[in-house]
Amino acid sequence: MQRAKRLLVTGQGKSSMAAATLDADDAGPQQVWPKQTWPPRAAVISWIFFDWAAQPYFTLITTFVFAPYFATHVASDPAEGQALWGLATAAAGLMIALMSPVLGAITDASGRRKPWIAAFGALLVLGSCSMWFARPGDASVIPLLLLAYAVATIGVEFATVFNNAMMPTLVPQERIGSLSGTGWATGYAGGILSLILVLGFCAADPGTGRTLFGLMPLFGLDPVTHQGDRITGPLTGIWFIIFVLPMFLLTPDYPARLPVREALRAGLVELRQTLAELPKQRSMAAFLLANMIYTDGLVSLFAFGGIYAAGTFGWQTLQIGSFGIILAIAGAFGAWLGGRLDDRLGPKRVIAGSMAILLFSIVAILLVDKDSILFVKVAAPAPGGALFSAAAERAYLVLGCLIGAAGGPLQAASRTLLIRMAPKDRIAQYFGLFALTGKVTSFIGPLLIGAITAVTASQKAGMAVLVLFFVAGLALLARVREE
Repeated sequence: MQRAKRLLVTGQGKSSMAAATLDADDAGPQQVWPKQTWPPRAAVISWIFFDWAAQPYFTLITTFVFAPYFATHVASDPAEGQALWGLATAAAGLMIALMSPVLGAITDASGRRKPWIAAFGALLVLGSCSMWFARPGDASVIPLLLLAYAVATIGVEFATVFNNAMMPTLVPQERIGSLSGTGWATGYAGGILSLILVLGFCAADPGTGRTLFGLMPLFGLDPVTHQGDRITGPLTGIWFIIFVLPMFLLTPDYPARLPVREALRAGLVELRQTLAELPKQRSMAAFLLANMIYTDGLVSLFAFGGIYAAGTFGWQTLQIGSFGIILAIAGAFGAWLGGRLDDRLGPKRVIAGSMAILLFSIVAILLVDKDSILFVKVAAPAPGGALFSAAAERAYLVLGCLIGAAGGPLQAASRTLLIRMAPKDRIAQYFGLFALTGKVTSFIGPLLIGAITAVTASQKAGMAVLVLFFVAGLALLARVREE
């Protein structure tokens, strides 16, 4: 449930919002930044809408609708589907990890962020729209689907890197936490709305032919061939195009500094300098390493949460989607509250508290099965029963809400902490390193889940590995100094 911001839409704080102007002729690491002026509220809100535009990819595709549909109806069985999805996630994560620092360094040298956002946004749109061809039971489309998923994931993640790098020019540092948290909350709200649209008007139960709202699907979508599930791909692409436009039109970009060819050389030189200096910056190195580990755990948890529920309780799209709406509401509230706690307590404490909640929730989920809760036998879900009527389903729902409420603040506070620690003139480069550490081992979590699930034929055994990621993340975070 990957990937922002609220102070700015509440009307609180009347100080105008911010755009740093960068001296185009001074690309050196020792440059002196001119006095900042902050852009108008409309520019900041338009930037916030990037998260609204991108979130349906994570909500509809990777978590609640398309991924479970792929595992249960396209692949031969849920375990194989989970394994294949994990391998595709790992491949995309490896590519993102290798390229993020390089592209970030080039962007710092060239100045502008928006052209990069546009290019990788196009990959998101193309990859997402290709998922329409995921016909149920058609093994021949699986390679295309996995490729489309990897391309779209690369697109949305790189676009997010460059969007994040615009943050320091939008508000003063003491409000970065609220900006980041509000963005995550707005993204969750976009995910909720997109999920409601799909479940209420597009995806229907194959047995009844009716959507969650009791309606016939729009556009004549066929429930038998799961067109309501498959439409999430094109919908995600169209949604992104529409709602990312305000950012391109109203939010000021960094000024251009160097042509691309010169920026390539300058960026690589600066990246080598940064990497050479990083071992001496022990606090930054510890944070990047911690981010590498706990982000891998969080992404894996979100990527496989819907698939795990589908396999454990036999949930279909409507049940998983309803679960997703409830989790997204919890996530929006958690991100909004986390942003305010970030400004008051600091991002490090918000990150630590979020990880503690996630660790507790994962351990508890492993002790919940369809007919037991904490080793106590309960009635299993009845076929055709009311939504979340079984005790085990309700327990899973509560724990899922805790995960949703903690996941948003964890990610929002992480990018706030990076902004506090990174040099301003290399912010995109450090966000590239941030993405590198968030992705360089991101294949390990999905790979371990996929491999252990395949070997044991047990989804529970595969998910248990996530406990290690959050324990290690907490241990490393303790070594980080916030400033």
